[in-house]
Amino acid sequence: TSKFRNRENWKRPDIRMVGAIIPGTIQAIMMKEGDEVTQGTPMLILEAMKMRNEILAHISGTIKKIYVSVGNQVPKAQLLVEFL
Repeated sequence: TSKFRNRENWKRPDIRMVGAIIPGTIQAIMMKEGDEVTQGTPMLILEAMKMRNEILAHISGTIKKIYVSVGNQVPKAQLLVEFL
């Protein structure tokens, strides 16, 4: 069908990019650009529906860029942090 032909092809997610898992508001940023983090380290707090969600580092590495600041409202899948 035309819907099948025109669909966007699946791309493997880039593990160096951290996106918002749900829409919400950035409440805290617990690292800065250039910091070394290990897997499981809390990086951000994203508040959604009155619940505070810790965004943890899913890999170990160096923070290349932080794309949000405290108070930003972000949609689902918004790019938050990039690793080197």
